[in-house]
This record gives sequence, structure tokens and C-alpha cells, in this order.
Amino acid sequence: MNERTPPLGDTGGLWQAVLAAAAGRCQCRGTCGKNHSKDGGRCPVAQGAYVRHGTGPVSLLAAPAQPDGLLLPAHRAAALPKQELAAWCPACHDATRRTARAARQATAPAAGPDALF
Repeated sequence: MNERTPPLGDTGGLWQAVLAAAAGRCQCRGTCGKNHSKDGGRCPVAQGAYVRHGTGPVSLLAAPAQPDGLLLPAHRAAALPKQELAAWCPACHDATRRTARAARQATAPAAGPDALF
């Protein structure tokens, strides 16, 4: 997959529409834990760019725009409309998802003692 070739599952052009709306660039604005201040507050990673020496080109993901949406089951995330999706580089996506999961666990009620013992 290069900057012109969509992923195999993009039969309806949703990925291409999300990337077009994002101008082919990751839309993270710091939810990953980095402030991206050197790049105007937005992640600089673009579709097909090389981030580090020795790695292949980056393939951006179309995923829920809100951090808590990244925790949705795959079948619910796949049903979201284009307006609720954003382009994410893999590094920002993974870091934001970890942060959202940690926040959810921190606010979850503590489990009671096991009833068997």
C-alpha cells in the first residue's frame, strides 16, 4: 500500500475520504501525549512518509476521532460515519488508545471480592 493505494477493506472509499479530509496527514493534536508543538500542534506524519531510518513508509489509519471511540469494538468502529473518523499515524493511534484505556480503568469501579472464596 502506498499513498495512492487504499487498504483492502476500503471497498466504499471511506479510507480515501478520511485521508482527503485530513490532507493526507495524521490528525492527532496531542492526545497521544506529545504536544506536537514544533508542527503547529498537529502531528507531522503524512501518508507514505518515512519516519525513521530503516522502517517502511507510514500507512495512516482511519479510526474514531475521539480517544474513547478508539476503545469501541471493531464492528462498532467500522460502522461509524466519515464525520466521526480521523486519520491517525500508528504511533499516535496506539499511544492515544493506551491513554484512553488507562483513563477508563482509572474511573472504573473497583471489582468486589470473588464470591467463591
